[in-house]
Amino acid sequence: MAEEPSAKQCRKCRRDLPLAAFARDRNRRDGLQVHCRECVAEYSAAHYRRRREAMGKPVRERPEVPAWHKLCRVCGEVKPRSEWHRNATASDGLSTSCKAHRAVRGRQGRLKRQYGLTEAERNASTASQGGVCCICLAAPPAHVDHCHETGRVRGVLCFSCNAALGQFKDQPEVMRRAAAYVEGNAWKPTLVSPGVYLLPS
Repeated sequence: MAEEPSAKQCRKCRRDLPLAAFARDRNRRDGLQVHCRECVAEYSAAHYRRRREAMGKPVRERPEVPAWHKLCRVCGEVKPRSEWHRNATASDGLSTSCKAHRAVRGRQGRLKRQYGLTEAERNASTASQGGVCCICLAAPPAHVDHCHETGRVRGVLCFSCNAALGQFKDQPEVMRRAAAYVEGNAWKPTLVSPGVYLLPS
């Protein structure tokens, strides 16, 4: 049985390189591209530069990226590979944007899908409340509150107030009784004898 080769020669730079230096190509017999990743990247950069110059557009210079690092296309920062999610379809096996920006995009998408709001609209609502929760008037607002029946957005609340509304199941009469109870104005049943209560009139 023939031994599997551990290296391959790049047709462009003529160097013998390890197989990991070549991207995959299912159309090739060995499953790898004929040019190494470095040569492909160099060709792509030159092609990009020529195309941008032909269109009269500025050419973005790529910063130097150290080994085991990658440039984020969104923020333009060079970050270590640990700051990226995996993407099996990408040539380097990593996403095009870093974890921080994927998280931001995820929050923006959820805000739009669930409440129909953009971040600017949410921020405007927060500013109109004076930058505080519109129930307790103290904590910073962080959670969009909406009516579960109509879907209408009511405001932006702190975690505690938003959780409290959920516990009261958005029932105003229950909240009024709770307020009366806290203020000491609630009428309570009085125990007359074992198992017998006198209800308030």
